[in-house]
Amino acid sequence: MTTHHDLPAVADPDRLFPADPTTRAVARELFALVEKAPILSPHGHVEPRLLADDVSFTDAATLLVTPDHYVTRLLHANGVGLDRLRPSEDTSPRDVWRAFCAGWPAFAGTASGYWIASELHHVLGVGQPSEKHADALFDDIGAVLARPDHRPRSLFRRFGIEVLATTDDPLDPLDTHARLAAAEDRSGGPDAPLGGRVIPTFRPDRYLAAGAPAWSAAVDELIAVAGDGHTGYVGYLTALANRRAHFVAHGAVSADHGVATPETLDLDPVPARELFDRLRATPVAERDPADVAAFEQHMLVEMARMSVDDGLVMTLHPGIHRNHHPETFARYGPDTGHDIPVRTDFTAALRPLLSRFGTEPGFHLVLFTTDETTFSRELAPLAGFYPSVYLGAPWWFLDSPYAIRRFREAVTETAGFSRSSGFVDDTRAFLSIPVRHDAARRVEAGVLARLVTEHRITQSQAAGIIVDLVDATPRRVFKLPSRPGA
Repeated sequence: MTTHHDLPAVADPDRLFPADPTTRAVARELFALVEKAPILSPHGHVEPRLLADDVSFTDAATLLVTPDHYVTRLLHANGVGLDRLRPSEDTSPRDVWRAFCAGWPAFAGTASGYWIASELHHVLGVGQPSEKHADALFDDIGAVLARPDHRPRSLFRRFGIEVLATTDDPLDPLDTHARLAAAEDRSGGPDAPLGGRVIPTFRPDRYLAAGAPAWSAAVDELIAVAGDGHTGYVGYLTALANRRAHFVAHGAVSADHGVATPETLDLDPVPARELFDRLRATPVAERDPADVAAFEQHMLVEMARMSVDDGLVMTLHPGIHRNHHPETFARYGPDTGHDIPVRTDFTAALRPLLSRFGTEPGFHLVLFTTDETTFSRELAPLAGFYPSVYLGAPWWFLDSPYAIRRFREAVTETAGFSRSSGFVDDTRAFLSIPVRHDAARRVEAGVLARLVTEHRITQSQAAGIIVDLVDATPRRVFKLPSRPGA
């Protein structure tokens, strides 16, 4: 149904490959080995209800614009008010789409522009945005989204997703995941098996963030639900362990932590309990920032201890100054485009945790960053020594073709390919999953092709590495089962 424009650049079969003809030819051959491989997505933010309910997507604006803070932030920077980018009584989805299409030239060369152009062409089969044809494209997309083969479950099968991990609150009963698991035992109709698993991820941030206004109430609820009758610090730790066990029983493989810094502190049980009690007894406005920091740093060590006990992979996402613009946060809330990366130090920060658990058998710690100055200085050396440490794929502000390439070039000479996690799409945008994995595979093929043409590795070695990066690596790092029949 591609209309309104000539084929976009993302339609080129050699997209993202190196420009040098010899290197490009090698990259083509390597990419062909993994182009159709199943997608493993061990960390992301797609809502499980999307797949359980299988309700059709409504329109282009609410699917591709309003929920995507990458999109809204750049439009906002170019003078488009956030009110114009969310449907309301005064702003229709079509109005939002018109504003987006008018601002489309600003996305040239950006990662967001690449993802959206790819989704429109490869997933939806429609034309590219332009101010002149905004209404026609809005209608084209609406017609495609209304088709049964573009409902979420059908797209899941079409994308070839074998594993999709969601991100979930520890007190989530996981009923939606249970519904999805049960659907795999049926056949035919709208509840036809997905052909892949949707698994939860334990995300305990709001129960660990002692400086947050809602922390005490969240802890009260946690202990009441899962503390086994215990109170205080013992009830708190018991409840966290019990909810982790609940997630493991529902197929979870990892526990994810979004923190301001990766600072860790290993406290003995008595001072840890006293710190917990002191924070609980103090109104949030009066809590000592040093106490808050110490408790949160200690709880990262406790989360590592629990990962050693229950086997959940520990993933760490530090280094974001959230809600940078107070007025925007007050008016529109979080996740509205003004979370900004900050400098992040890992080596000293993680030493207490790694001193205790860094060589513990079975413990996996996947480190992500938005500060790429740490790639070769800290992350690669840490992963190059500690058997527990793996390099998470570039994340947030770095999840782009060039940044993925910079990451691989920065860390490989120190840590090799075996110490990375494989690609992690970390996305809320369901339609972007296949194009993100396609882009990562193309970039990996290009990096490996360059090593081949520079005679640093053989092409047969490169072939084995790219297959491993797409399949065996994420299975090994995130403790996923082998592919059936493999």
